Order: sequence, then C-alpha cells, then structure tokens
Amino acid sequence: MRSIWNGNISFGLVSIPIKIYPATEDHSISFRQIHMRDNGRIRYRKFCELEDKPVESSEIGRAYEDADGALVPITDEDLAALPLPTTHTLEIEAFVSASEIDPLQLGDAYYLGTSGAAGAKPYTLLREALKRSEKVAITKYAHRGRERLGMLRVVGDTIALHRLLWPDEVREPAGVAPKEKVTVKPAELDLADTLMQTLGEIDLNDLRDEYHEALEELVAAKVSGATPTAEPGERPEGAQVVDLMSALKESVRSAKESRGEGAAEGEAGEEAEAGATVHELRGRKKAPAKKAASAKKAPAAEKTEKKTAAKRGGSKTAKTAKSAEEKPSGKAAGKKQTGTKRAAAKKTAAKKSTAKKQTGGRGTRTAS
Repeated sequence: MRSIWNGNISFGLVSIPIKIYPATEDHSISFRQIHMRDNGRIRYRKFCELEDKPVESSEIGRAYEDADGALVPITDEDLAALPLPTTHTLEIEAFVSASEIDPLQLGDAYYLGTSGAAGAKPYTLLREALKRSEKVAITKYAHRGRERLGMLRVVGDTIALHRLLWPDEVREPAGVAPKEKVTVKPAELDLADTLMQTLGEIDLNDLRDEYHEALEELVAAKVSGATPTAEPGERPEGAQVVDLMSALKESVRSAKESRGEGAAEGEAGEEAEAGATVHELRGRKKAPAKKAASAKKAPAAEKTEKKTAAKRGGSKTAKTAKSAEEKPSGKAAGKKQTGTKRAAAKKTAAKKSTAKKQTGGRGTRTAS
C-alpha cells in the first residue's frame, strides 16, 4: 500500500513518526470520452487564452481572482512563507467523546502506520490510551495545500484518521424540510414501527452493488463481442401516495413476503388503525397433525373413562354394603356390648345374694 503523507503525530512532547494510507478504495468503472463518429479519444489541452496556444505544466502557476475578475498571482514562495506549523505534523488538539462529532463533518478515512521501528512504542501508547479513555483525538494537519481538521480513533490494532470538515463548512438545513404543516397519526406511527421491525436489521457485508455487477457483465459481453442479453430495468413512476395507511399496510405485507413470513391473523394495519398495540412479529406455526388426531379421539376416550369409573364405583358400593351388613355400625355395636355386660352383672349379683342367705342361715343354727 502506498502512503500519501509522511510526518509526525505531536502528542504533547511525544513525537510519533507516521505514514498515512488511504483506508478506502473506489471500485467504480470509469469511462473515457470518445468521438462517436470514429471512436477517437477526446483529450483536454491547456491553452493560454492570450497566446492561443498550448502550454506545458512547468509554465502553469496559480492566481486569486477577485470580485472584479482581476487575477492576483500567488507564488510558491508566498505560500512557503505562511505560518503553517502542521505542514509535516499531525498535531493533537484535544480528546473528546465520539458522540460530540457531527456525522455531517466526517470526510475521507485513512490508516496511520509507523515510520520506522522507533515509532512502535509511542504509537502503541497512543492507541492504548485512546482505547482506555473511549475517546477520540481531534487533530490539525496540512494536506494538499491547506490545513485540515481530523479525528483519530482506534480500528482493531490500528489508528485511523477521519478528515473532518470545519464547522463553518457544514450548511444549515434551513428551508429544506417541508413547509406544509402536517400531523402524523399514532396509528400511522404504529404501522411505521411495524414496517421497521419487519425489515429488521442487516449485515452491510450482505449488500451488493447490483448496478456495478450488471455494468461489469455488460463490459465483459462487449469485449467478447457478444450481444448483451440484459433487459433494461423498469423505472418506478413517481406516483403520489394518496392513502398513507394503505401504503404502509402494503409495505408491511410485501416485507413479510420477501422474508418468507406468513400473514399474521389480522393485519397489523387494522390493529394500528383501531389503536391496538403493535407486538413483535413472528411467523405463524402450524399445529402438528397428531394434535388433530388426538382431538378426534377425545370423545371416545371420554366415554371409555366414564364406563370404567362407573364399574369401579359399582364394585366399591357393593363391597361397602356387604361389609355394612356383616358388621354393625359403631353405635349399634356399642349398645349390644353394653347390654351384655349389664346382664352378666345382674347374674353375678343374684349369685352373691343367694350365697349370703345360705351363709346366714347356717350361722343361726350354730348359735342355737
């Protein structure tokens, strides 16, 4: 990889020798302008309007054109005399949170590599300090004849540089938003949320530049002498949306079909229109066949269980009645036992009185 800038990172009194490498590349197919009649190349030549003849690059300088159209020449010596301390230095100004950087300011991206073994230790120090602080470094540096603003952040084991636009280079969006006053209904917002959930998330690596691929196929066919078979794509007409709710419902339905999901019971649009809460979308699951079969067998099984219960209940009742006949109840058995004891007690008392009478008669006779 070829570097585009050599210099140093100024981190306080620490100096880190670095090289800057492009972090991105352009894969677009470029075309040349030709003369359609004979396919001749169209080239641009630099002419001096006063002499009306081409000039060499070594003869070309620069000048500033004022409001009146007058040209003020600016020489290389004039530019070299300007106080530009960041000519070969990437000077760190401060460390801030990445959330403080407006994405509108982000420009081209570069990787910073070390220039020589001496820069390995301070490079690693700065990288680990950025990691631990979870912040980015704001820098200034000179590139292509002007001082620029940059942001340093860690990407893997490498420090990356993002060129930043100066704050006054970002335009205000005044007059861009619709001037008409419109009201968005909660039901429309619910449907928009449903559509967002249906589309879900995606890995950017899964996206393809389909136009670029088709263009490569076209060029390959032309080079091989074959006739391109690709049909021109249909351009969608810019029709106005008459019914926003219908468009949202149709979008949700199309998104589900593209992801192979079944239509949920009751369209989400109808729920949202009625003020219903939007739930997470999930594909419907078909009930297994066994469940239907068991549902058919349920009545027969219920009858069988009833018959079995009746038989068991009848046998238990007969056994209980028989045991009740053979054995008296607790109260009856108690009365019967009490009567038997009383009869036995009476017999014992009668025997004792008879014995006393007999003993008393014998004693009287002895005394006489």
